[in-house]
Amino acid sequence: MTVHDVAGALPDIPTLRDRCRALAMLEAVLNPDGERYYSYSRTWSETEEIASMRNGSGDEFDVVFSPAGAYVRGFDHESAMSPYADDAPWPGVVDSVPEVFRSCVEEPAFTDDGMPRVTVCLWREAGSGRWQAGEIDFPEDDADPDGSGWLFQLLVDPSPEAFQEFAEDYYEIPVDIHAVRHVYALRPLTQDVVTALNPEVTSAKLAAAAAAIGYPLATGSAP
Repeated sequence: MTVHDVAGALPDIPTLRDRCRALAMLEAVLNPDGERYYSYSRTWSETEEIASMRNGSGDEFDVVFSPAGAYVRGFDHESAMSPYADDAPWPGVVDSVPEVFRSCVEEPAFTDDGMPRVTVCLWREAGSGRWQAGEIDFPEDDADPDGSGWLFQLLVDPSPEAFQEFAEDYYEIPVDIHAVRHVYALRPLTQDVVTALNPEVTSAKLAAAAAAIGYPLATGSAP
C-alpha cells in the first residue's frame, strides 16, 4: 500500500473527522492518565482542529482540519523514504501540496530544524471530491514504502472491530466491542460505556478530555 491507495480509501472530510474524534475518545477512556496513541484537539488554532497519532517509537501522523479542507502528514521512522537520509523529503511527497496547505508543510510541530518530518502526505481541499497526493517514484520491492499502510490503518478501516483488534494488542486487555461501537457512532458517552471499557475511570473524570475532543457526554455525566 502507498499514499495513493490511502487517497482512494479515505472517507470524506466530515466522516474522517468523526472517526478521528471517536479514536481519541476511546483512547482517553482506555488510557486516561498516560500518553495517548490517538488524540484530538478541536482548538489547535483559532481556525483549525487536529487529530494526531504518536506511538512512542518515533512514528506519527497528524490530520489538520481547517476551512481550507484537510491536510494529512505521516512519518514512519523506518521508511526508506525518511527525509533524514538526504535532509529533505522524498521527491514528490510534498512538492505539489497546494498553497492553502503550505503552512502545514512548514508547521514547526511537523518539522525538524525546518525540514518537514514526513514520509507520506495527502490533502483534500474543501469542496473537492477526492483526496490527492503527489507524483512519487516509490522505492522498489517494498510493500509499504511510505508507511501509509500501517500508519493510517484505522483511518481507512471504518469497522469498530479494527479498533478493538488494535487496542487489545496494544494494551493487552479485552476491549468491549459494544462499547467501541457506541463511541464509533458518536453517541453520548455514558458511565456504562466507560465502565465497559475501563472500570477504573468515571465519565466525570473524562469531561475535560471530551471537551477538548468535542465529544458529547450523556446528561449528568460531568459535574
